[in-house]
Amino acid sequence: MMKVGLTGGIGSGKSEVSRRLAEHGAIVIDADKVAREVVEPGTEGLKEIVEAFGGDVLRPDGSLDRERLGAIVFADAGKLAVLNGIVHPKVGARVQELQDAAPRDAIVVYDVPLLAENGLAPMYDLVVVVDASDETRLDRLTRLRGMSEQDARARIAAQATREDRLKVADVVIANEGPLEDLDARVAELWGDLRARAAGRADSGDAGRGSRPTSGPRPVVDSEAPSS
Repeated sequence: MMKVGLTGGIGSGKSEVSRRLAEHGAIVIDADKVAREVVEPGTEGLKEIVEAFGGDVLRPDGSLDRERLGAIVFADAGKLAVLNGIVHPKVGARVQELQDAAPRDAIVVYDVPLLAENGLAPMYDLVVVVDASDETRLDRLTRLRGMSEQDARARIAAQATREDRLKVADVVIANEGPLEDLDARVAELWGDLRARAAGRADSGDAGRGSRPTSGPRPVVDSEAPSS
């Protein structure tokens, strides 16, 4: 099994890359989707969030109002830490279940927004960072997602800096151009991942600690409308 960490700041186009890799045959484990799953109505996760932040973070149907909660925690680092302390362990346990269910020869892509922030790079055989300037990301968040500029800036500021994220990259997808370029370069990336996986199989390398020691390699300049 080859484990690939995929990350990028909010508005970078990471989800576009993730979706294309899944279409090529990767098994994608999306940390955001898992995070939503572990706080669905009736879960222990949602119960703990209500205990920490109050009933105002619930919608009338009893589900989590993610926008209201986001407005609270992304403006306060202490509250964000409380939320992460509730959600992250539960996400980790669910991700382990999904990983255990994957075929042993799979290329598993872990779509992890906070990979750099949480020091998770050593967990993966390869780290791919989808990169876009802060100005581009701010434009996407306000123009395409309808966020206020204040909210968008707060969410960007709550994540790792662009520079810190690039430090953990083995491969960088510079995402500032058209989606057509993204299609081609994700196909190129998939070919590279398959070649790396085949090389690992031939050498009998099935463990961790085999991440490349060279610096990040740029792949593409393209624009995608979502993170």
